[in-house]
Amino acid sequence: MMKKKNWILAACLMCASMGASAQKQAEEPKGKAIVQVFGNFHTGFGRTNDDRGFELDRSYVGYQYDLGKGLQIKGVMDIGQSDDVNDYHRIAYIKNAQISWKTGNLTLNGGLISTTQFNMQEKFWGYRYIMKSFQDLYKMGSSADLGLSAAYKFTDWLSADAIIVNGEGYKKVQKNDGLNYGLGTTLTLAKGLQIRLYGGLNESGEQDKENIVNMAAFVGYKSDKFTIGAEYNKMWNASYKEGQDQYGYSVFASAKLDKKTEVYARFDDLCSKDDWNKAKDEQAAILGVQFKLGKYVKMAPNFRMSMPKADGLDNRYSAYINCYFGF
Repeated sequence: MMKKKNWILAACLMCASMGASAQKQAEEPKGKAIVQVFGNFHTGFGRTNDDRGFELDRSYVGYQYDLGKGLQIKGVMDIGQSDDVNDYHRIAYIKNAQISWKTGNLTLNGGLISTTQFNMQEKFWGYRYIMKSFQDLYKMGSSADLGLSAAYKFTDWLSADAIIVNGEGYKKVQKNDGLNYGLGTTLTLAKGLQIRLYGGLNESGEQDKENIVNMAAFVGYKSDKFTIGAEYNKMWNASYKEGQDQYGYSVFASAKLDKKTEVYARFDDLCSKDDWNKAKDEQAAILGVQFKLGKYVKMAPNFRMSMPKADGLDNRYSAYINCYFGF
């Protein structure tokens, strides 16, 4: 009888030890590398677009580390081209240097963080390595900035977020005392169907300049077979100049033909108040197909058309083969 009790006691101690070990192992910090490379070959058609060649658009290199108890740190370098220097030179920026804490339905982020202005639109579009989402493409906001953000999920169908950042983006240091404030809300009306509303105020910080105001509305549906989305965006006082308003919309869709093949299409329309930016106002379209070549590589041939609104400018046509490597 005594031996039987000893065996039972030993078994209980072993189970307790294994449980404690498993719990300790589950709470151990975990990290993963972040590597993404965007490249393409492109060629134009006709006299107005003879640009062609190979291009390395952008590379992201970083690391993400889970500290346990809801804490996470992430650092990412952005290596790409800059409008301020010759295209033959590459510039490296710190895009993310942030710490995040998640507890229950609350998530807090601090440091050089990802912004919330068009994050959902970019995820629904799903082809960032091919083309930026509308607001990012037409410079209505930055994808990262220095500051704080908070998000809270009230119910399964309602969540909200707030952000306060410098306003210059991650490629520039703060030049004035103005800050950029943003509020957003997301409604999940059904499985895969979401509506996103966002409003932002970017202070000029200078008496002779106007504040920039942003408004964005988005609706999207995503299923296992296809994705569709539409967004409308408006920016008042672009570049902090009164009356320089811009607005436009983007509609896109994609469908999975099989596990490795997708087709996608998108149409953008950018306008400016009183045609102040008519030289850059345009309608643009893209149509293509994506192939997954294994776990880490994608290739996406596509055809693009740009239709400028300025008088005397011809439509531009081009073909691209975009490539992606990442994990």
